[in-house]
Amino acid sequence: MMPMKRFKNNQLFQLTYTQFLETIREPEVLFWGMIFPVLISIGLGFAFTQQSESKFQVMVATQQRTALDSLLSVYAHPSRIQNKEALSWKVKDEILGNTEFNFIRSDWHSAIVSLKRGEADVIVGDSAGSLCYHFDPHNAQAQLVYLKLSALLQSPAEAVATTTRTDISILTLQGVRYIDFLIPGLIAFGLMSSILWGISYTVIERRSQKLLRRMVATPMKKTNFLIALMFVRILMNFVEALILFFFAWWIFGTAIQGNLGALLVLFFAGNIAFTGIAVFISCHTSKTEVGSGLINAVQMPMMILSGIFFSYHNFPEWSIGFIRLLPLTALTDGMRSIFNEGGGWMEIMIPSVILSALGFVCFIAGLRRFKWY
Repeated sequence: MMPMKRFKNNQLFQLTYTQFLETIREPEVLFWGMIFPVLISIGLGFAFTQQSESKFQVMVATQQRTALDSLLSVYAHPSRIQNKEALSWKVKDEILGNTEFNFIRSDWHSAIVSLKRGEADVIVGDSAGSLCYHFDPHNAQAQLVYLKLSALLQSPAEAVATTTRTDISILTLQGVRYIDFLIPGLIAFGLMSSILWGISYTVIERRSQKLLRRMVATPMKKTNFLIALMFVRILMNFVEALILFFFAWWIFGTAIQGNLGALLVLFFAGNIAFTGIAVFISCHTSKTEVGSGLINAVQMPMMILSGIFFSYHNFPEWSIGFIRLLPLTALTDGMRSIFNEGGGWMEIMIPSVILSALGFVCFIAGLRRFKWY
């Protein structure tokens, strides 16, 4: 009984327990930390895993009849799109999914306005009696409309018929779906956000309210206060990651193909890294407005660049090396290698060491500059 009583009276235990109670009593923490990531994963998972009908809007701004008019008179049927009279051409495909083109006749000025507003993907006009496509070549959606529609105009009868293709093989392997790409990224992003806001903002807010001044006036060790915050956040991050993974496994069948122990080590290294960064961010300022700006300045670039929702290889080649140096990129890539590629200790060894070292360096630097009041 005496060791247990001594443990309960331990300063670090009491600080950690108190911080944990304060955290779970906040409804906002439970929603944004546990429920919101699950809702995002479910929404994006259904959006990118269900085979739905692709719909494209095409503005027709021709002054004279073309081959398109002849085909529409045979294959299209009247419909209403966005309160406008339109012709709808539906193409069936058992493998790639059905496609629906909605053609809306308009003058050139109105067609340009629709394109600017995102209401249309492509404008079809005439040039010297032939059909001409007008679209932004950097718009992947518009390119897809052009490729599909131009193929239809060349062989409409073959395209309309439902076909079974032998030159396409649908991949059903684990790890190749968008949801498999998304879940490790959401776990890593949730870890970063939880620590930055849960530690940095908490410390800055308490400093602005003069609470740190009162706490440091007690016999409390300064390092115990920060370590208690870190312990609570690691525990909360672990629970949040479990909940998110459970729903991904339950609804979409997401699985961890690699070494579970390596994943836990990498997860812990990520917590250390962002805890150190959070302490360094919050070490000096006492204004919550400045603190929010600093947190967003750290979080937003990594959220965009580190490949959470889409691959960072879409960025220019010269920037890839810099992006890979970001701590969130290292954490996300390591998690994806374990989730989707069957990675193990060799794949996470270097990222884990780098993340842990970054966390310790930032933590020590932040502690030395730490202003309690």
